[in-house]
Amino acid sequence: MRIERLKREHHVRIEWVHFPLHPETPPEGRALADLFAGRSPEQRKAMHEQMKARMDEEGLPYGARTHTYNSRLAQEIGKWADTQPGGEAVHDAFFRAYFIDARDISNPEVILDIVEKVGLPVDAAREVLEQRTFKEAVDADWKLSREYGITGVPTFVVGRYGVVGAQPYAALAQLVREAAEPIDE
Repeated sequence: MRIERLKREHHVRIEWVHFPLHPETPPEGRALADLFAGRSPEQRKAMHEQMKARMDEEGLPYGARTHTYNSRLAQEIGKWADTQPGGEAVHDAFFRAYFIDARDISNPEVILDIVEKVGLPVDAAREVLEQRTFKEAVDADWKLSREYGITGVPTFVVGRYGVVGAQPYAALAQLVREAAEPIDE
């Protein structure tokens, strides 16, 4: 994947900063037709095809989902997973669950199933969910993402530079190179 290649070729450290994408989404989720109510079915189909083409270009799978779900609890588990050996795998697993398999990543049982599949301790994850141990950490991420002016996901930030959206590897590598250049003041 692009991020793994960036790490390998440019020796960058990846830090996941979570973003409140549709935080108003109710527990039962929301139909994409409702979320994009101002757009015709043809426009929504074109949006999906455009995103699928971008993902195909990068060798990333992309499914046809009909709903969006509140990702807050999954983000809290993602933050926790970053503190666990091998925990980075949960981010790709949540991507796959949400964007490919159309799973409800707001559902604690779905979250715990994903945690188990990536080999993280399920009992510890359950405790994190029940006690909301990483709530403040995700609150801080949301605050930081607002300070950065982030409006969509994914957004890649390196130093003072950033790009929004599913960018090709060349754009991400350019971002890393630009951020590494000395700043003329």
